[in-house]
Amino acid sequence: MKIYAISDLHLSGQCYKPMGIFGRQWENHWNKIRQSWNSLVSERDIVLLPGDLSWAMRLNEARVDLDAICAMPGKKVILKGNHDYWWSSLTSVKALLFNNTYALQNNCIDFGEFVIAGTRGWVCPGNRQYQASADEKVYIRETMRLELSLRSAKKAAPDARLIGMMHYPPSDGSGTPTGFTDMFEKYAAEHVVYGHLHADSIAGALTGGVRGVAYSLVSCDAADFSLVRVV
Repeated sequence: MKIYAISDLHLSGQCYKPMGIFGRQWENHWNKIRQSWNSLVSERDIVLLPGDLSWAMRLNEARVDLDAICAMPGKKVILKGNHDYWWSSLTSVKALLFNNTYALQNNCIDFGEFVIAGTRGWVCPGNRQYQASADEKVYIRETMRLELSLRSAKKAAPDARLIGMMHYPPSDGSGTPTGFTDMFEKYAAEHVVYGHLHADSIAGALTGGVRGVAYSLVSCDAADFSLVRVV
């Protein structure tokens, strides 16, 4: 069993939004991702998809994009990103998933040898975009949601290898301690994948080992539209 990850697919099957406006590298980006996916992933493998899956605004509009993801090989775990406005209740999202596709929200996904936990995340204190009046409440809430998920993972599979997922970066490029990194360290996560960052932001991203946890940025343009091997 192998684990791969890729995020920020930004599919637009129903609400047409060509990604080429963000640069030539984005042209036909889903075809590039599918080619990588089909060449690497077997039905035994796991693919983590930490957010920004579809440009759709409503769940019924996102269905065509979710169908495309679900149809791909492997066991898929999806997580809500900041642009996934279509993501309503967990029950509603799960009702549209098939072919070994799972949604992560305040829960965990147990695959036996591995258990997956995580949350969307938020802008962290110390980030130049962080404003306490607007962001502190959401940041604290997301930290609590992460602990709910991690606690669920340890209860469901105490001996499994713990892999974390977030959409937002859990910290800055130097790995400054945050509520998110504290939680991953507390629950002994082995590896954490995240997305959200694009273009010039990629260069300053958190990657590699920090205080016992390995971090990988897996937004698709950072990964050259190929799946990243995590484990």
